[in-house]
Amino acid sequence: MKAISVQVEKAVKTYGGVVALAEGNLTVQSGEVMALLGANGSGKSTLSKILTGVIAPNGGQVLIDGKATSFGSPQEARKAGISAVYQELSLIPDLTVAENIWLSHEPIRGGFIKWQEMRANTQQLLDLFKGLYGTNLQPDALISTLTPDERQLVEILKALSFDPRLIILDEATASLDSRQVNRLFELVQTWKSHGMAIVFVSHRMEEIFRIADKATVLRNGRTVGERVIAESNERELVDLMIEGATILQRERLPVVDEQKPVRLAVENLRTNVLRGVSLQLRDGELLGLGGLQGQGQSDLLMALFGAIRCEGQIVLSGQARTFHHPRAAMKADVALVPGDRGSEGLLLIRSILENLMLASWSRYRTPIAFSKARADGGQIAQELKMVMSSLDAPVNSLSGGNAQKVVIGKWLLRSPKLLLLNDPTKGIDVGAKAEFYNLLDRLRDAGTAILFYSSDDDELLGLCNRVLVLHDGEISAELREDKLTRENLVAASMGASA
Repeated sequence: MKAISVQVEKAVKTYGGVVALAEGNLTVQSGEVMALLGANGSGKSTLSKILTGVIAPNGGQVLIDGKATSFGSPQEARKAGISAVYQELSLIPDLTVAENIWLSHEPIRGGFIKWQEMRANTQQLLDLFKGLYGTNLQPDALISTLTPDERQLVEILKALSFDPRLIILDEATASLDSRQVNRLFELVQTWKSHGMAIVFVSHRMEEIFRIADKATVLRNGRTVGERVIAESNERELVDLMIEGATILQRERLPVVDEQKPVRLAVENLRTNVLRGVSLQLRDGELLGLGGLQGQGQSDLLMALFGAIRCEGQIVLSGQARTFHHPRAAMKADVALVPGDRGSEGLLLIRSILENLMLASWSRYRTPIAFSKARADGGQIAQELKMVMSSLDAPVNSLSGGNAQKVVIGKWLLRSPKLLLLNDPTKGIDVGAKAEFYNLLDRLRDAGTAILFYSSDDDELLGLCNRVLVLHDGEISAELREDKLTRENLVAASMGASA
């Protein structure tokens, strides 16, 4: 592989009066993993998109192998050897795995696509993660039929298919389970040894210290420092990111008083994935769902919200219920914050206010009530500390953390009694996470029952009164008090006794 040297010097990007990047600097060389760190809205995505030709800077310059370069499109960046895996997937649901991976650079002979060669090349790429995905992930499978982790693998392989000299991994591990992450990191080490340069964006500090050689830190649109990972520590990097703010330290929470009312009781719940799940959740309790990705956590939440069919008994507030549609669940004061805010939680081109109103539209549909909607939306935005230009700005103008606040805020307008959370902090920074944790405390103190799936073990250990660990669609362990430890959580996730 031909060596590469990439420098971004004093890059600036503005959108009208909004400064997305004020002075972005980055240097990465062949055979190096450079972590790109910063709070949501700090400029990481903007800097990455400048490097990949998605957007053009208003100032500064990009140098490739010492030569000033400007990319008019992602295709031009790929020709220069730069490819990216983005946090928001770019796959087309109605195309196959092979068609998505080779889109725009299909093998062609005589003006026709060489389908057999394309499928064979796709299988060769899939074999890089052999044994770590379901049987449905095949070259001819439609993207719409795949699980979130399988789609993330396809996104990674799509970027790799361009044979890049520099690859940007933007939250590429967010939807992967621990085995898939381990394999990706093995591949990163191989790519490094072959001379590839890697820019790695992650909000998981453990991953940064595990895989990166250096870290570049952005804050408020400016590069504020570069550190050698072996000579730094988590505290130093976090202080650079959030100007000295501390990571939320939390004490282990006790089990909720059994005298409190049972808000939710589930008995022998079954779906295509779940194999007989039973649980109880009380008012004011935060019950965690642990385990590796794809073990039934999302199915459980979706079934309780009426989004997928299920069998078994669901008792809500003492009444047996069967929800055939999310509307019925909403009427029963149930809310779901989905795992994919882009496709399941937001209308990206609509305004922040319209998105906040989505779950309560009937309440605000008359012209006279619209001023009430604006007042309520402003109050929620203030409570959640949303960083935005106005309620009329489109949601796609927000950083990931602020967009997630909109997803949560639309449900807070309904004051739900049962809140279902599907990995709600995925891809948001430590500052936004701390605000979210405080919100959960307030909801719990107000008596809201919360069922919470997280792919972050630290969140389960630090936030939850109890944790149910799912393995192969079943509850393999219930962890509470002194049993709620990282060792027991990992053991139960792998199907071992906790």
